[in-house]
Amino acid sequence: MNKLQQRIQQIEKNIQTSCDKVGRNRSDVHVVAVTKGVSSTRAKQVIDSGFKHLGENRPDGLTQKLEQVSDNVNWHFIGNLQSRRVRDIIDKVSHIHSLSRMSIAKEIQKRATEQVDCFIQVNVSGEESKSGLTPDELTSFIEELAEYDKIRVVGLMTMAPNTEDEEEIRAIFKKMRELRNQIQTLNLAHAPCTELSMGMSNDYMIAIEEGATYVRIGTALVGEESEGD
Repeated sequence: MNKLQQRIQQIEKNIQTSCDKVGRNRSDVHVVAVTKGVSSTRAKQVIDSGFKHLGENRPDGLTQKLEQVSDNVNWHFIGNLQSRRVRDIIDKVSHIHSLSRMSIAKEIQKRATEQVDCFIQVNVSGEESKSGLTPDELTSFIEELAEYDKIRVVGLMTMAPNTEDEEEIRAIFKKMRELRNQIQTLNLAHAPCTELSMGMSNDYMIAIEEGATYVRIGTALVGEESEGD
């Protein structure tokens, strides 16, 4: 068993443990393997290991991977997106995890040839270093998206603070789940908002316990390029 397989086995064990702890089905949790820091060769190894969701945070990185990885996978754009770069990723990704500005929505509407599944990014922690809407801005933003028929709001995305305080992290994820539930009660046709994209390498177990349906795992899964497989 190589290092990649060992990491995958440990992550799978951790996911199952978190699901069992709160009575969730493992099938309800999707892993987005974040390949932003590794080569297309490593990305192919991840795909060959059974992963169908891969994530990139820069348009250039996504384009490079798409040129070299032809496998049938779902690409997720997980980074901050500039209006001028929407055209570089649109119709190439299955999900955009960072919609939080109307200027981006307008570009998606202008350039997409089919409906795009989007997560609305919410800055639940209030940290200045993080992008996203405030919780108070969320409802009106989503309601305004009703006029953009190329956008389907499948869920919400957030990042927890980089801290060792598990209770602080858990509180952020719990608040995120509550916000998702509030949007669901609006019964908006363009915003079913069933999904929660939250949790990364250091906190995905907590995120799963609090309801994450997509976890974005980078180094803990794909490793570092310098270490081999």
